Amino acid sequence: MKLKEKIIHESLKLFSLKGFLNTSIHDILIAANTSKGGFYNHFKSKEDLFFQVLDEAKRIWREKNLTGLDEIEDPIGKIKKFLENFRDLYLKDAENFPGGCIFITFIVELNDQRPHLSREVNKGFVGLKAMIKRLLDEGRESGELSNNVSTSAITEMLFVGMLGATVMYGVDKSNESLNRSINTLIDYLEKLKS
Repeated sequence: MKLKEKIIHESLKLFSLKGFLNTSIHDILIAANTSKGGFYNHFKSKEDLFFQVLDEAKRIWREKNLTGLDEIEDPIGKIKKFLENFRDLYLKDAENFPGGCIFITFIVELNDQRPHLSREVNKGFVGLKAMIKRLLDEGRESGELSNNVSTSAITEMLFVGMLGATVMYGVDKSNESLNRSINTLIDYLEKLKS
């Protein structure tokens, strides 16, 4: 692993555990086994590093959560697979995110302190909700869901359920609790089918 990649990877883990604001450059230097010169050869500032870590976190998120969705034809099946991936591949990824979901950590920590950074993280949440709603709309159009369901309301419920499951898993690291939370969302989707 090249030094730049190592700094990004170690920072990803540190930010997941301690947050962006509570992680010092010194913490990063120790974790990446480098010097200030090594750091500043690759990053203009800690904020520059933030954006590169955010890009890497998004890449990992897509890789983990979207795996296998292309192989599924029905839109509700895609959402169910996404929720299973979210539970099994993303949230339980302690190698990259030992402290839990980095996006939750960032959005909570940065909203008041660094709102411009928080807005960057929120773009991902907006995109996730748009993806879920698009799939639900496709499910309604294909007849998989009843015409009388509100895809906007279901989107909000699934999104909030995912956030709640993420926060609780970050607190207690209970696979049983996480499985129960995500399975409840999957069961709810099944009950909505026509």
